[in-house]
Amino acid sequence: MKTHRFLGLLMLMASAFFLFQCTSDPIPGPPGEDGIDGVDGVDGQDGVDGTASCVSCHSNTNRDAVFASFEFSAHGSGSVGFAEGRGGSDPTNRCAQCHGEEGFIDFWENGAALEEGYSNPTTIFCSTCHTDHDTFDFENDGPDYALRNDEPTPLVLDPSYTIDFDGSSNNCISCHQPRSSYVIPAENGSGKYVITSSRFGPHHGPQSTMLEGILGANIAGSTGYPGVASATHRTGSSCVACHMTESSNPEIGGHSWVPSESACVQCHTNGAPSELNGYTDGMATLAALLAQVVGEEYAEDAEGNPVFDADGNPVGTGVPVNGIIVDGSANSGIFTVEEAQAAWNYKTLEEDQSRGIHNPGYSRALLNNSIEALQNN
Repeated sequence: MKTHRFLGLLMLMASAFFLFQCTSDPIPGPPGEDGIDGVDGVDGQDGVDGTASCVSCHSNTNRDAVFASFEFSAHGSGSVGFAEGRGGSDPTNRCAQCHGEEGFIDFWENGAALEEGYSNPTTIFCSTCHTDHDTFDFENDGPDYALRNDEPTPLVLDPSYTIDFDGSSNNCISCHQPRSSYVIPAENGSGKYVITSSRFGPHHGPQSTMLEGILGANIAGSTGYPGVASATHRTGSSCVACHMTESSNPEIGGHSWVPSESACVQCHTNGAPSELNGYTDGMATLAALLAQVVGEEYAEDAEGNPVFDADGNPVGTGVPVNGIIVDGSANSGIFTVEEAQAAWNYKTLEEDQSRGIHNPGYSRALLNNSIEALQNN
């Protein structure tokens, strides 16, 4: 009996040994083929940290200063976000393309913001204007600062015209230009112009076109208009040079975009002017004249649009409209082309917000000739 148990134990141990041999393969297979060697990297420059160019911007010290400055800007205040979710049928005139991050990105990457707008839009932040660098060869390609747009920019109101402020300042043109909401008044067969909205004028953004010296209503008058793109601020400076100077004060320069005295005194050695000479008085005179203009109500069709006769003349109702612009807002009605041009120029100068500084010569011509047109009307 004991012998049988002993033989059984031997057989069990032998089976385990054979199973182990079957499931284990101590003999290595043939070696695999060698892979293809990688491409040698570019040798770094002796004594220079390879990340030095990155750290100059991408460091906590630099970012903290940018964030602090941005909080003092109009972009960072959220005041530009009121209409950020609005779309619209006109792809060149959708509020969302400048009043929110998603719309701005879609505008540049896809050609237009969404017609239906955005249900939960993001307010303007770093990633609105900045994306990935095109290249890291800053020495040869220039510092693109990862801006979404640093190329010459066609205008929405006049796509045949392209403004080039060179590099980073071109990103500003994206939004700081007149929109296509309203047509610049121009001479026509009827001599009349119909205003249908209190928001008539170059909507909020004519800074780039004022600097360029275009898209005002160039009324003939005693003051000559300077050549296009001839203003000293246009030829000898830029948006970035004036509005983004380095500063230890977060409320001035940098990403606050508030011009600093130091940026101005390099050229204005006697001190920077706060406005074009006579600007405040001139604007007050023009505003008073515009408030005295008398137009006429226009007849409306079933959809509330102005009615025109067979010759293209607007049909009036005979009811007077007192003032083409009153307290800063336009009245709807039928006015002469010159009256509408003067109103357009007033809104252009007002919306530019530089008090004539961006382009003194062009500002003076628009202001003086508009006043003359109304006084002689």
